[in-house]
Amino acid sequence: MPGKRVQIGDEIWQALELLARDQRVAFQKLADEAFADLLRKHNRPTKLKAALQQSARAEAGARPSRKKGQKAPVPS
Repeated sequence: MPGKRVQIGDEIWQALELLARDQRVAFQKLADEAFADLLRKHNRPTKLKAALQQSARAEAGARPSRKKGQKAPVPS
């Protein structure tokens, strides 16, 4: 799992530690939930398979459709 460093202000850090203690969960679980919520808010997939499917749909939608047997136009 990749590790990244982020800077969090002291007040936010204390609030997160208190929340983790109250919920009896690790900070990592809180961070995972927060980032997943952020991705959903921006309509981004949280799983690799979903990301690949979304990318494939976007790619298919970007291509002009051709009828079977029709050749692609030649750029001039």
